[in-house]
Amino acid sequence: MIVYAECEFFIPTAHSLKEKRAVLQRMLVRARQKFNISAAEIDHQDVWQRTRLALVTVASSREAADREMQRVLYFLDSNSAWERLETETDYL
Repeated sequence: MIVYAECEFFIPTAHSLKEKRAVLQRMLVRARQKFNISAAEIDHQDVWQRTRLALVTVASSREAADREMQRVLYFLDSNSAWERLETETDYL
């Protein structure tokens, strides 16, 4: 089972693309190391305080994939430097 999620985040402390990318890269690297996911920024690359991420995980069952995605989202939400605005999830 494949779970695909798109998440939009607001980064209120970022006042430049450099500051935004520092927050973004730190969280993406940690998430990739800690969880069985692939992740990439897919929108708002030129906007200072917003980003849209694509997250994908693959598992043998829907429950396992869903559980892994929820763990990743909980981890991303634990960062006080940004706030998740919306999440869209799809099962393939």
